[in-house]
Amino acid sequence: MTHVNNPAVVEALLTNKGARWAVVGLSNNPRRTAVGVSRYIQDHLGMEIIPVSLKGDDVHGNKGYRQLSEIPGQIDVVDCFVNSSRVGNIVDQAIEAGAKAVWLQLGVIDEAAAQRAADAGLDVVMDTCPVIEAPRFGL
Repeated sequence: MTHVNNPAVVEALLTNKGARWAVVGLSNNPRRTAVGVSRYIQDHLGMEIIPVSLKGDDVHGNKGYRQLSEIPGQIDVVDCFVNSSRVGNIVDQAIEAGAKAVWLQLGVIDEAAAQRAADAGLDVVMDTCPVIEAPRFGL
């Protein structure tokens, strides 16, 4: 079955001010899309950004971590800036960490991982970006 994004879920995730978004693949490399998108999520949408990368870089003034399991407290959304072939592992970690939702960025597609997340009760958004979606809701 092909995942279809639910507009109500997308809107709810984008309007939950102060939600904690763990951004996997966010480092200090300015050439990476995650840097600008996470800045938008933080500054424009009002979310708390938690950078997650191999080096555990601090980004946008926020403490970075190497793994989701290291993050203290509730994670609301795990935003995935990783290759489709690697995102299944991140989704499984999000489920284990008790995240409420996973957001697979534009071009990141894994139907099986999306289904596992949905089956575990997480909201799922796949193959789109908050910067694309927010204006559709007047944000």
